[in-house]
Amino acid sequence: MSLYLDASVRVALFANDPFSVAARTLLRDQEPLVLVSDFAAAEFSAVIARRTRTGELTQQEARTTLANFDRWISHAANRVETASADISEATTMLRRLDTTLRAPDAIHIAIAVRLAASLFTFDRKMALSARMLGVFLVSV
Repeated sequence: MSLYLDASVRVALFANDPFSVAARTLLRDQEPLVLVSDFAAAEFSAVIARRTRTGELTQQEARTTLANFDRWISHAANRVETASADISEATTMLRRLDTTLRAPDAIHIAIAVRLAASLFTFDRKMALSARMLGVFLVSV
């Protein structure tokens, strides 16, 4: 099974988060082929930087978290590139006007669709929109 992780899962895997145990357990038990896009890596970096600016993480903790994420991608995940078609598909999803999608979530959903991967998210609004769009979700 191919699994595309959204930000809520990636952050839970590498930072103190209420969903950390659930994320780690699912990946350990399922042993999926994990896919991480370049866009997802940039978004993860932005979250860690924001947590550093707000004082949730020290700069050293942030550097360690980012290094652990990079090491994990190189050993346990497959890195994929975001395609211009993903942006076009995300735009189409957003223009439906019947979802509560934000642009980053639509891009992640579009990438998962292109890769024929299941989407793993803890974001309830994103999951609801993904279901409306016919995307297969993994839930815990």
